[in-house]
Amino acid sequence: MVKKLLLAIFIALPTLSFAQKFGIVNTQTIMQELPDVKDAQTQLETASKKYDEEFKNLQTEMQKKYEEFQKAQEEKAPQTILDRRTSELQELDQKIQQFRQTAAQDLERQQQQLLAPIQQKVINAINSVGAEGNYTFIFENTSPVYVGKDVTDITTAVKGKLGLK
Repeated sequence: MVKKLLLAIFIALPTLSFAQKFGIVNTQTIMQELPDVKDAQTQLETASKKYDEEFKNLQTEMQKKYEEFQKAQEEKAPQTILDRRTSELQELDQKIQQFRQTAAQDLERQQQQLLAPIQQKVINAINSVGAEGNYTFIFENTSPVYVGKDVTDITTAVKGKLGLK
């Protein structure tokens, strides 16, 4: 009984492997060529520049407050004035740290919002090529160690689905 089952598996195994079709795709290359990605990068760069400008303004304000503090120290100002200026510096430092964190989070959120529909578009194109070509699996071609002759690179087909040359 076991011998018959093993024999059946060995007979079926070669036909099963021929029935499967594998593909690879380089989504990084595809994403780099999409105009939508370039538009998203431009929007992110614009937002980043605005945050950089605001950060520079906060740094300038911090420098000004620090110079006022140093001047008050040199002029031997009363301790209450020094304490107030120290407190202002600490508050401004906290404000700067919070701004940096908020800006980084906002840029990350914007990136995710801008790229999500583009990534979905690429996934849909890959799924379409996979269904049309009757592929069993399609793998990301990031750094394959070995690609056999039975594996098809579908990157060009996916680019075609997305209207890229």
